[in-house]
Formats: sequence, C-alpha cells, structure tokens
Amino acid sequence: MKIETIHKLCCPFDKADLSLTEITKDVNDNILEGFFVCSSCNRLYPIVKGIPIMSPDEFREFKLERPLVEKWQKHLKGKTFENFRLTEPLPIEN
Repeated sequence: MKIETIHKLCCPFDKADLSLTEITKDVNDNILEGFFVCSSCNRLYPIVKGIPIMSPDEFREFKLERPLVEKWQKHLKGKTFENFRLTEPLPIEN
C-alpha cells in the first residue's frame, strides 16, 4: 500500500479519520502489514500484504482476523479486539 493512498482513506462507516500503525514495509516504503483505527468508532482495519481490509462488518470474518490482532498485540497498547473494534481492557477485580 502506497503511503500516498493513506491520505485518501476514511472510515467507511462514519467517514472519520483513521490513524495508521505500520508493522512492516517493503524496500520502497510501501506498507505491507499494519492496521488503521477509526478515531470515532474504534474499528480496526487490518492491512494484509499491502491491502487494507475495509469491508462492512457483516462481510468480515472475526476468526480470520483474530490471529493478526494477536500477533500485533504489542502495537495495540493494551487494548482488546472485539466486534472488529478496539476496546479498553476490563479492570481486574480484587
């Protein structure tokens, strides 16, 4: 995915801005792996082999995306992935 393309994308649900986390790039600085997070609804959109997965929720498969999100856990800053959205972890009860 070319870096110029990123500035043209927004969340397909609410048209809000997306923040980008880059995981891997190729020698030409194209993004091969990473994810977008919507600033409004917190939906996570993975980038796999340079292609952003921005389909409506009903056409996405949670079980296929979960291994990617688990692999990227250190980049999620403690947040969890549920219903295609990032959520704050639940507090631990004593």
